[in-house]
Amino acid sequence: MTLTLRPYQRKSLDALYGYWETERGSPLIVLPTGAGKSLVIAKMVEELLAQFPDLRVAIVTHSKELIVQNYRELIGLWPAAPAGIYSASVGRRETHSRILFCGVQSVYNKVDLIGPRDLIIVDEAHLIPRDSSTMYGKFFANMAEITADMRVCGLTATPYRMDSGLLAEGPGAMFDRIVYEANVGDLIEGEYLSPLISKASAAQIDLNGIGTRAGDFISSDMERAAMADGLVERAVAELVAYGQDRRAWLAFCSGVDHATAVRDAIRAHGIAAETVHGAMKQGERNGVIERFRRGEIRCLTSVNVLSIGFNVPHVDLVALMRGTKSTGMYVQQVGRGFRRAPGKENALILDFASVIRMHGPVDAVSVLPKKKGAKGETEKVTVNDVRAKECPDCESLAALNARTCKVCGHEWQIEVKPSHEAEADATTGILSSEKVPPQSIPVLRWDWKRWKKEGSPDSVRITYVAGLNTYIEWVCPEHGGRAGEKAANWWSEHGGDMPPPRDADEALERRGEATLPATITVRPAKHNPRYFDIVGRSFAAAQGRAA
Repeated sequence: MTLTLRPYQRKSLDALYGYWETERGSPLIVLPTGAGKSLVIAKMVEELLAQFPDLRVAIVTHSKELIVQNYRELIGLWPAAPAGIYSASVGRRETHSRILFCGVQSVYNKVDLIGPRDLIIVDEAHLIPRDSSTMYGKFFANMAEITADMRVCGLTATPYRMDSGLLAEGPGAMFDRIVYEANVGDLIEGEYLSPLISKASAAQIDLNGIGTRAGDFISSDMERAAMADGLVERAVAELVAYGQDRRAWLAFCSGVDHATAVRDAIRAHGIAAETVHGAMKQGERNGVIERFRRGEIRCLTSVNVLSIGFNVPHVDLVALMRGTKSTGMYVQQVGRGFRRAPGKENALILDFASVIRMHGPVDAVSVLPKKKGAKGETEKVTVNDVRAKECPDCESLAALNARTCKVCGHEWQIEVKPSHEAEADATTGILSSEKVPPQSIPVLRWDWKRWKKEGSPDSVRITYVAGLNTYIEWVCPEHGGRAGEKAANWWSEHGGDMPPPRDADEALERRGEATLPATITVRPAKHNPRYFDIVGRSFAAAQGRAA
């Protein structure tokens, strides 16, 4: 199977190989949730074994879901791959495969069974503690004893740990260098990830006085605060109001009682909701998630699950209903909204616990700095050390140093500064580029015309008459590559019959198959705010095809 990687995926592997040409250390690749880590791992293994046929590889992670997902990605790319699985949770204990997908719990003390592995690839590498006595530490030490020149490569969406900071810095760091890091903003602009928008909620958990243990808020204290003074009902009322036009909601809660209460309050509004948590039997939890995936359940309330290895692309609302000092947990939870899906124009992040305020925009997060306490000991920053502020008029989140709200124009009289020296504070909301929210406009009609541009294949120019203005987009079935893929997706989204048109002539001949959108969603174009980009559309339930 021939597969063309996305440009950033290709760059990540080229950077990895370039590093190994001159260095013998352990490199780290950082790709956001939804950016295709499983595919990058599969392509890496395929390319390395083509160059080094005797190479023996272990892909190690912590969860059954990721083991199976990574294995299937490789087999889909390379059906004849000499690959196997060693994982008790999967129910397979193959030992001799040249490529072995492993659960760290199953292999950390069984390296004699799986034999030497020249390359160890770690998915979700941020889960590796620096303590050598852990399962990961023992696995690496045991494998190094039987492998003369063992190499380690890590992939993660969050290159930091709450207990030790950046994964490639400091004493005991497992990785030597981040060789490639994809930028969230670039991937959104390239339409590989879904845009995110944020809204500060009126119902806010009071984090003052909540204790800290092991570097994060104490769960029991957080749960009490989240359920105090009718907060659940008030928060759910906002969630339901903001989520009316959204398909799939995730609510990250602080405990089982809290998640159950949120679920029940959502049900009281007539909305299908269920709860998943770590104490559930795996089969029961998987069944609930599958019903959510099929659209039978609109909202999942979650405790300590779903933040890693959960893949439901049409999630378009994430409610942060527990506070955390873990930057990694924040990014992983928000990342559940990054994947693209047909009909999904963005994902809304609702912050009920000052999470965005504390950590900053998801594409420009700051690992919370440490500071000295009264006796000189190192302490974590407190909830008062925030990186974003709320507009008092429209409740949007703004940069700490903002003088004017980008959304409603509110002017702050005094520039607000953080209590610590923070970097990159020129940010707004859940994304650093978030300024003007997209607008949804009813469509009256559209016009299709052939568009010719010297040096390029012909395309179709579609002009929408919407509201009092016209908006233009180009569909390019003849261009191939990303443009051709977008044209095929556009045709499918508008209800056209398959296969999609091969060229502009065929598209114009078959235009009667396409459904006129009921609305289009537009926002000012980045290259020139006088123009607009069409970033989403909706279709009336009973609307037929347009002539």
